[in-house]
Amino acid sequence: MTTPRELDGANAGGQFVRTALALSVRTNEPVRLENVRGDRPTPGLRHQHLAVLQTLAEVCDADVSGAELGAETVAFDPGLEGHGGLEGGEYAVDIGTAGSATLLCNALLPLATVLESPLSVTVTGGTDVAWSPPLDYLRYVKLPLVRRFGLEAACEVDRRGFYPEGGGEVTLRLEPSALEPIEIVERGALEALHLYSTESESLADRDVAHRQAEGALERLDSDAPELATRRETAVDSPSPGSAIVIRIDHGTAVAGVSALGERGKPAERVGEEAADAANRFLAGAAPVDRHMADQLLGFLALAGGRLRIPAVTDHVETRCELLEAFGAEIDLEDDGETTLASVSSPLNGVP
Repeated sequence: MTTPRELDGANAGGQFVRTALALSVRTNEPVRLENVRGDRPTPGLRHQHLAVLQTLAEVCDADVSGAELGAETVAFDPGLEGHGGLEGGEYAVDIGTAGSATLLCNALLPLATVLESPLSVTVTGGTDVAWSPPLDYLRYVKLPLVRRFGLEAACEVDRRGFYPEGGGEVTLRLEPSALEPIEIVERGALEALHLYSTESESLADRDVAHRQAEGALERLDSDAPELATRRETAVDSPSPGSAIVIRIDHGTAVAGVSALGERGKPAERVGEEAADAANRFLAGAAPVDRHMADQLLGFLALAGGRLRIPAVTDHVETRCELLEAFGAEIDLEDDGETTLASVSSPLNGVP
């Protein structure tokens, strides 16, 4: 029996849990997580982290202990047999709250690189909720970017889920994939901006999606509004809510920013917040936004290559430490304005 890799989450949150479990499957190494979400006010597994653990365990037929709410120690052994990799299939998971469906989908994406057959996972939960990427960021920013490097993934939407009810439903479909080295170093010229402004049908009579888009367009700097297209959508959802995502196309890659509606916050202000984030990105030099920088590091460790990121945030630092614990060698070179992350020896797949 292989000795589990011991990992300490005392100074980390949910990202640590999701990344560690995904890497465990990707490398077929058992792990033991101690002090799960140790730096959070309420440590241990919450609904959305437990859903990730249970989903990965079901897909892999893994041996697991600690799969319960509040657990601060988790043992996970994917137990993939031989050299064959991972069988696909169709699965469904209900997070049970407005816990983030997009974060669960993100945790599953690396599995495409060890799949033998297609995998489909239908997730019920929050699609546009705080502390996680909105659904349109996943659909229109992240997935198009990772598909450029060979990851075959698509996301279908049946229903949106806003806080507090959640109740959204999305299906992530993964195909067996072989990643190519990531090379995103310089930012190209700004080509286009795409505004995806969404409201629940219960807010349609207030023109929330339209007002969000108008607020964003009026706030964007320079000539950016002239390059913008917009899509305003009213969607079915158990809870009232809204979101806006701005995708920024600049030749060498895409970036994205977003904002969520809140009770009492004018829709125009929501759009302005997204535009402010877009303006900050456009004023910098990195080709990806700070959230994408963090999320792409795992793929960089698996595929190798170079990625220029805006800064070494706490999330970036935590993810790098975890990737290095699995054997990745990530070099970070700071030029004073951006940081170049590079990996010359990618992590191995299933042994």
